[in-house]
Amino acid sequence: MTLRKLFLATISAAAVMMASPSFAATELQVQRFFGACDADFGKNTDVSKAVGECGIITSLINKFAADNPDIKVNVTTVEWPGYDQLTAQFASGDAPDIVTIHESVLSDYQSKGLLMPLDDLLKTVGVTPDQFTGAAKEGTTKDGKIYGLPIDNWTMLYHINMDLFKQAGLVNADGTPILPKSPEELLAQAEQFKQKTGKPYFVQNLANETALYTRNLYTYLFQQNSDFFADPKHVKFNTPEAKKVVEMYKAIFDKGYTTKDLDYGGSINAFLAGEGGVHLNGTWVVGDYNAQSEKPGTALNKGGYSVYPYPQLFSGAKAQYADGHTWAVSKKDRSPEQTAAIGKFLKFFADNDFEWSRTGHLPAYKAVIDSAKFKALPHRDTIAPIATLGKPLPSEVQRQFAIQDIVGEEMSAAISGQKPVDQALADMESRVNELLANL
Repeated sequence: MTLRKLFLATISAAAVMMASPSFAATELQVQRFFGACDADFGKNTDVSKAVGECGIITSLINKFAADNPDIKVNVTTVEWPGYDQLTAQFASGDAPDIVTIHESVLSDYQSKGLLMPLDDLLKTVGVTPDQFTGAAKEGTTKDGKIYGLPIDNWTMLYHINMDLFKQAGLVNADGTPILPKSPEELLAQAEQFKQKTGKPYFVQNLANETALYTRNLYTYLFQQNSDFFADPKHVKFNTPEAKKVVEMYKAIFDKGYTTKDLDYGGSINAFLAGEGGVHLNGTWVVGDYNAQSEKPGTALNKGGYSVYPYPQLFSGAKAQYADGHTWAVSKKDRSPEQTAAIGKFLKFFADNDFEWSRTGHLPAYKAVIDSAKFKALPHRDTIAPIATLGKPLPSEVQRQFAIQDIVGEEMSAAISGQKPVDQALADMESRVNELLANL
């Protein structure tokens, strides 16, 4: 064979290899929230070195891509929660293959036939619902089928600056914080804290905020055995139980027991700077706050950091509002190779649920939550009860994020004095019911 023929034969063979499906990478479009942190973790594949939601999710996807060079993962990061964008993508026929969706939002898309039931696919990779925790199974099951791979359950927590609690005289003999057992005790302890430290008891992000108000309300309605969503299409918020909760938070606001003008980022900075005793924030910052507590010279390092579920302030059910994150899969025509790649991706996240649990979120798998290595993580002894305390809204309730906005707006109006409490509750109920009536 001449040199020219050899050259042409080599080029021809290379072209065949490039064109052959067996050599082409299978592409997956993955869309997620949890923030962007490429500067720190954009190329990291050692998940054990990652911290925080963004760092760990970025590193996990990087690791999956490195382990599966035959799968090209195209990642889009959206601003939390990203549902307006996702809805528009479904409407245009351009939805991602795999997308982060809260358990509370799955029904919005599943009820319209936009999500793929995952039972059969998960079974092919050895993931079955009996491996999920009870909360994770309940949150991802719609009409008897699994519509999202659960990766956690989350809730709001009391993140506590123990140095300030010691100054306020709110520490037990064993070093644990003294937490209130009634609304009256909460207000009394908040006053004592303010007098002793000169700072507000609570650090809250109340500026342009709806989620925090809503989650607080749901928790303390559950603790009063209020079945406010007995009918998933008709809510009851204009009740004595809801009034007690709103009036409690209004008293906290009026008496200066809380920060008032902080957005979410500002509230984090204020707590880390020691500007208040209790930050109302979620499971997702436990890992970050614990890391801060281990740094000399920081406010949390001075006297320590503790974290607990919301205290039981009412005599009803021991419960607090909880939700969870999932990977959901859009329903569309796919090749067998794409479907298999999705199965690998979901299996990878199921197998790495411990790494994700380092954020502070509770694991979605029994084997992880029962494992010694999970129990050995900082503060898991105090927040583990969330596994049984956590309670979502009924899974049949649709538009939960839109409802959250309405509830938060009306609570804000009541607590800040823009509306009388009774009027705000009446408006809250009527607006939500109008929304549900138009589904």
